Amino acid sequence: MATFRRTCLVTAVPLLLAAVGLAHPHGLSRATAADWTQLHIALLPVFPLLTIGLLVPLWQRPRRDLAGVATVVAWVAAFVYAAFYTGLDAVAGIAAGTTVEHAHETAQLGPLKHPLYDIGEALGQVGAYALIAAVLATAVALFPRHGLRVLPGTAVLLVSGWSFIDSHIFWPRGVYTMLGFALGFALLVSATCRGAARPSRHGRLL
Repeated sequence: MATFRRTCLVTAVPLLLAAVGLAHPHGLSRATAADWTQLHIALLPVFPLLTIGLLVPLWQRPRRDLAGVATVVAWVAAFVYAAFYTGLDAVAGIAAGTTVEHAHETAQLGPLKHPLYDIGEALGQVGAYALIAAVLATAVALFPRHGLRVLPGTAVLLVSGWSFIDSHIFWPRGVYTMLGFALGFALLVSATCRGAARPSRHGRLL
């Protein structure tokens, strides 16, 4: 039951973002500006919560060893992701949408929205790379206790993280990216809920 509850907790946000990605406008224009802005306002508190999928498996006091250091690194990287990806949401989402929505009818939209896109994209890339770093640090933190069981989830999360750099949540790849995060987080929770890995008589982790 604990595994089921934790799985529901860590998959809720990426599944929600996948569903939102299906309804996300494919482009920002005068016709879509209002929806674009309101959607990104609604997502402002949601994107940072993607890190729940890493924080739940790491929910313990860091020890004074390599795993403890990796845990702190994962927390810091998760914070960097949350801060900078929120910046993308605010600039390329809310600011760009508001600018286009209230632009003069004769104004050219490209010069208005592209500088905001560029700044937002730069912030988003910092956030996405930080999320990848958080995934790697989480794997290092969990491996001594859970062994090879953490590798499948880590692999799925790394692929999803790499796709996230430029797919965001846009259909189709962004939606599949969010589904990948949900799968990776679920695999990681499953691996860490089975208990600690014990060394075999040959000294290897089982």
